[in-house]
Amino acid sequence: MLRKLSVLVLLVAVALGGFAVSAPVTAQDDELVFGVILVGPRDDHGWSEAHYTAGQYVEENLPGARMIALESLNSADRPETTLDQVVEDMVNQGAELILTTSADFEVDTTEVAALYPDVAFINVSGDDALWGIAPDNLGNIMGQMEYGKMIAGCAAALKTQTGSIAYIGPLIDPETTRLVNSTYLGARYCYENYRGLNPDDLRFQVTWIGFWFNIPGVTLDPTEVVNGFFDGGADVVISGIDTTEAIVVAGQRAAQGQQVWAVPYDFEGACAEAPDICLGVPYFNWGPIYLETVQQVMEGTWEPSWIWIGPDWDDINNRDTSAVGFVYGDALTDEDRATLDEFIAGLAAGARGEEGGLHLYTGPLNFQDGSVYLEDGEVATERQIWFAAANADEAASPDEVNPPQLLEGIEGTSQ
Repeated sequence: MLRKLSVLVLLVAVALGGFAVSAPVTAQDDELVFGVILVGPRDDHGWSEAHYTAGQYVEENLPGARMIALESLNSADRPETTLDQVVEDMVNQGAELILTTSADFEVDTTEVAALYPDVAFINVSGDDALWGIAPDNLGNIMGQMEYGKMIAGCAAALKTQTGSIAYIGPLIDPETTRLVNSTYLGARYCYENYRGLNPDDLRFQVTWIGFWFNIPGVTLDPTEVVNGFFDGGADVVISGIDTTEAIVVAGQRAAQGQQVWAVPYDFEGACAEAPDICLGVPYFNWGPIYLETVQQVMEGTWEPSWIWIGPDWDDINNRDTSAVGFVYGDALTDEDRATLDEFIAGLAAGARGEEGGLHLYTGPLNFQDGSVYLEDGEVATERQIWFAAANADEAASPDEVNPPQLLEGIEGTSQ
């Protein structure tokens, strides 16, 4: 039996494109049962709810597709349950596709998939297919949330009155590091270019709690962390964890008369916790890629690949086409919204390769230890962004890529 899932398993995140690596896995008929394994509750108003909602989207849009889901598979809520046990049960219920929706499941998914060669597997936020170490029936998917975080950082920079922004992070790995870096780059750009202020005067701090959500006795208490940010002078807190403590605490502070704001994460409806002080939410929309994957398995055309899927730049909030979106919050003024519209248009132009588009990952940029990330004028490659490392070229193996680092100017630890 595989090891019990550990809250300390590290993510080596996902991908920047897709490529076929093996023959397709074929469903047996016009009906398909697919399993979705969640690391948290299906109604967490965050990461897990976004995945569960995507499964419902598939059922609504593809006749014959039926989801079976298991929530809260983690060492706190289900300490005696292993991934192989859950997969075995789902396969016995007829599942022909299983999606494991956490980096915490990456290692075990690779091992379990090898035991069921006739079942298709997707690990969300892993990259074993990229490195060629996945079995022939395992692929990876991830959304390009880096753009959503850039927009979040911009919104925070437009609103802050104290010049102090805080970020509550989960655990430290390449994914979480690059999301903090992306937020910081968005904040610096907008602080300088839209507010006319010195970006070096902007304080940006991150505290890591140790996992994607609170586990008493294991992680830092996110409520205490967020209160500490506000007590220390920050007036905007951006969430990088899967649950709602940042916006809940900000709402409580605002109810007491304090001028503070928050940016939650993961789930489109997260602002509902405290709409008046919400600047907006960068969210994942897994429905379209889930639908495409399930349909391919049903038709016998699915092949495992490594996919890093971005926004639909024609409309980042199109629920049928865009993997990543940003919903504006009630705390934004009309002027703020117009500025963010301009910023997003710049990001879109950059992503499309249009002249004058924004490429925030452009040097000179250094890491916290003073080492050079990008030389003056150098634009980061996809892999340099993905691994938050300067030496992540095509020839590098996973063991050769440097550990991820935060950018110079961010307060908080990289390791």
